[in-house]
Amino acid sequence: MTRGTILSVDAMGGDHAPGVIVDGVAVFLRERSDSTILLFGDEPSLTPLVAAYPGLSGRCEIVHCDHKITSDMKPSQALRRGKGSSMWNALEAVKEGRANASVSAGNTGALMAISMLVLRKMDGVHRPAMTAMWPTLIGRSVVLDVGANVEADAAQLVSFAIMGEAYARAILGKERPTIGLLNIGSEEMKGHDEVRQAHEILRASGLDLDYRGFVEGDDISMGAVDVVVTDGFTGNVALKTGEGVARMLGTRVREALTKSIATKAGAVLASSGLKQLREQMNPSNANGGVLLGLGGVSVKSHGGTDAQGFATACRLAADLATSHYPEEVAANLARIQKKGAAAG
Repeated sequence: MTRGTILSVDAMGGDHAPGVIVDGVAVFLRERSDSTILLFGDEPSLTPLVAAYPGLSGRCEIVHCDHKITSDMKPSQALRRGKGSSMWNALEAVKEGRANASVSAGNTGALMAISMLVLRKMDGVHRPAMTAMWPTLIGRSVVLDVGANVEADAAQLVSFAIMGEAYARAILGKERPTIGLLNIGSEEMKGHDEVRQAHEILRASGLDLDYRGFVEGDDISMGAVDVVVTDGFTGNVALKTGEGVARMLGTRVREALTKSIATKAGAVLASSGLKQLREQMNPSNANGGVLLGLGGVSVKSHGGTDAQGFATACRLAADLATSHYPEEVAANLARIQKKGAAAG
């Protein structure tokens, strides 16, 4: 295959694998002429799916794997029994330099565990964090952690801020992303000890970060800052709540616009605006969470995604793989460690 951006894809992970995975890869490759794919999975199943797309076989190499990580497998089981699976081998390809990034729609806990084992953590990272792209009134923001770590101490929250800022610069194209710590209020005395301690560290860090202090839950969708930092428990609850509200609003809008002949006529007149709203609210256009803080790029796609959503996750992986994110994170982590050592 032609050298360029190479993604290793776990073709057997996800609710609708491998069909939707191959469909998503085809969408991605139509847009990215400089990219190629290593497709890890069951070769007999994948061969006819790839063959159904003219020209795909020349840019998509199938790498046979004897088994896969199932959705009900615990992380500990995945570590014991996962070697040789499509997920494991896709990550190994990144570690060995055969691919620039890996994408999987498979078991989240297993992916986290195997990614940490295979790719290792970056120096200075206590725990990797999972990101989510959040639609806002003025664009998109990055929220982390959204589930990788149920709890996070002050040092971990600071490392999340550093990683999230570099990630936002790479993905959102912001030269100087703004950062906020998610809290129950903007006042200095609000929140638990870990959040207040992280706030003090970030204010006094001397790092070249545009830290704006505390933000509240309603600030996320308003786009108050580009990067929202929190622990995995809070972030996951916020993410699932936001997704539920979006689905509820979508259902209510459809009901309202189909209630009568008059509302149907109004829907026709407002069709262009409604189409734009649907695109903004479509989860497929924001699919893909990155495990930040590893020695390689590992992207988690939603397990129930469609082809367009998986293509979005592939775009995210390719963009991050060609960015300077790792170097920026490493430099800031080294600076804050040095400052901490001097203070001690």
